[in-house]
Amino acid sequence: MDFQHRAGGDGVASGSESNRDRRERLRQLALETINLAKNPYSMRNCIGTYECKFCLTSHNNEGSYLAHTQGKKHQSNLARRAARENQQSSDIVQSIKRHYEVRKFIKIGRPSYNVTKQRDPDTKQQSL
Repeated sequence: MDFQHRAGGDGVASGSESNRDRRERLRQLALETINLAKNPYSMRNCIGTYECKFCLTSHNNEGSYLAHTQGKKHQSNLARRAARENQQSSDIVQSIKRHYEVRKFIKIGRPSYNVTKQRDPDTKQQSL
């Protein structure tokens, strides 16, 4: 029987071939779950690389960009943005609750000064 021309009869794949195959499978799986066209932060520039507009990083391929979106920098930026938006929304609610006018008055015992400008009628010099 001839074993040379059978599918898979080439022997064990090398490390680089298995890594390339694994990366391709992971990229296909990620592209099925995540749609880059609907992602508001992804942008493909004229050179063909991918850019994350949120983190201002550039990536050579889709796999690198998808790995970035799951990474620490992107996730921390998302958390920081969510915290800032949450704080701003709570500030708006608090400003709506505190809608009364603060009355300002002069406290007794505090020094105050009145500054007046005068002109001497004889010498026509100005004074304070």
